[in-house]
Amino acid sequence: MSAIKVEIRTGAYYDSVILMQLQRTLAEQPGIIDAGVVMGTAANKDVLAQSDLLVPEAEVANPDDLVLVIKGKDESSAQAALDKVDELVASRRSSGGDEDYRPHSLETAAKMLPDAQWVLISTPGRYAAGVSRQALELGKHVFLYSDNVSLEDEISLKQYAASKGLLVMGPDCGTAIVNGIGLGFANKVRKGSIGLVAASGTGLQQICVRIHQMGRGITHALGTGGRDLTEAVNAITARQGLDLMARDPDTKVIVLVSKPPSPKVADELVRAARSADKPVVVDFIGYATASRRVDNIFFATTFDEAAELAVKLVDSEEDFASEPDISKFAKGQRYLRGLFSGGTLQYEVMLILENYLPVVYSNAPLYKKNKLEDSLVSVEHTLIDLGEDEFTVGRLHPMMDNDLRIRRLEKEARDPEVALILLDVVLGYGAHNNPAGDLAPAIAAGIKTAKDAGRHLEVVALVSGTDEDPQGMDGQIKLLEEAGAKVEISNDAAARYVGRTLQAIERAIDPPTVEKMQQVALESINKPMAGINVGLESFTESLIDQGASAVQMEWKPVASGSDKLAGILSRMKGKVRDE
Repeated sequence: MSAIKVEIRTGAYYDSVILMQLQRTLAEQPGIIDAGVVMGTAANKDVLAQSDLLVPEAEVANPDDLVLVIKGKDESSAQAALDKVDELVASRRSSGGDEDYRPHSLETAAKMLPDAQWVLISTPGRYAAGVSRQALELGKHVFLYSDNVSLEDEISLKQYAASKGLLVMGPDCGTAIVNGIGLGFANKVRKGSIGLVAASGTGLQQICVRIHQMGRGITHALGTGGRDLTEAVNAITARQGLDLMARDPDTKVIVLVSKPPSPKVADELVRAARSADKPVVVDFIGYATASRRVDNIFFATTFDEAAELAVKLVDSEEDFASEPDISKFAKGQRYLRGLFSGGTLQYEVMLILENYLPVVYSNAPLYKKNKLEDSLVSVEHTLIDLGEDEFTVGRLHPMMDNDLRIRRLEKEARDPEVALILLDVVLGYGAHNNPAGDLAPAIAAGIKTAKDAGRHLEVVALVSGTDEDPQGMDGQIKLLEEAGAKVEISNDAAARYVGRTLQAIERAIDPPTVEKMQQVALESINKPMAGINVGLESFTESLIDQGASAVQMEWKPVASGSDKLAGILSRMKGKVRDE
């Protein structure tokens, strides 16, 4: 007749890999029908119940108790297997060649491996925050694999780390690559010039392997934990990682990846990324954007697209560090006036300028709240569609008649707050036979009006046409340039130039508040990897296999898991330090 034997070990701790292997080995012992080796959590008890191993003795176990349940063909077989538990655990460790002394504290581990910059933590979630704080107090970066860490603890740990110039990757951070060494679950990828910051474990892995498959490599791939881009955490680790990659001379392209982020936090992180003097690929799942590119930011919608963009941008010769020259503008000049004959061109410019300007007013705005009260009177940044019905009653469309636009240009040029005027020149059959011939004198006069008043007026003209249009595109461009206009043939390029210039002016007038953050030292992630591992022994084995230095700490819950005793010990430890 079958029999079940149970043993509860309070305060015992073995990592999940050892527990899994121990369970399998016990189940293979002579006369054993089944075995369960788990921590006494509610979820694990459910697993035991599904295997008919949840007997009353096991039901009373606490979450921090090690539960051993063995079902044998008879009582002696079950007891014999139970008696071999310690022998099997010891055998497993010695067979792995791990007979060196294991430190029982982080302080001792740090003395054994003084070059260690990282502590890898995979203890049960209840204890992970305490271990992480100890690591931070020792000046170590933390790779926090553990899950079930409270949101409050995550925020506290990350804020504390940021104040010390340290990283907390996690909690629930499954993967990272630091200076060519994989942490947690990581693929072997070549070193290169693309850096990643990701709030998505498998997303980070997939982009890394695709970059490798495309012939490129990784400088660093930093995980943040899945909650980092929530409003509560406010992307603390992501901001640190972005700052690191922006300063790292070996990183030529940055990739930001996240599961669905908080829109507010995502917007702020993208704004921060725009300050990097290098291209940044953004793949935020579910993040809505009307543009595929904003300055140095390139938006991707899939992991493959993010990898492809990053690889392509490595060889880009574009100067992402260049800034518009705003020194030529006088004090007080800060606004844009757009005078369009093409309504759709104007609409696209307004969409693009959303990435640069807080508000754009118009007689045909994107949002009703931004509609001009009087279309004849501009307010701050204003774009006018002169082809709207209100302007074409009794007169020709502005693509055929520039009279109204010329009058408006003269008016805007006299406004001391206007810095830029943007207008379109549309060529083709049916349009004015020489629009630049009409507009060029007005442009030259407007620029002279501003100059005579001690100001600089910049006029940007979009020429939309082909070399076969009847007006002669090259001749039209020449007339506009001779009048002093900056000419673009791309509506997108014209809008972005204007947007970047206006944004630079605004930053000079009202510098943005920069959140003070103790920067993470570049050398701490660029030096050879050395780490202390607390928890899953396989992580230590992985580090050593990759050529890194590592120490495995022999961890057990403080005071056998008693919160009361742990609190007393912590206070005693603090008192000793103070003395």
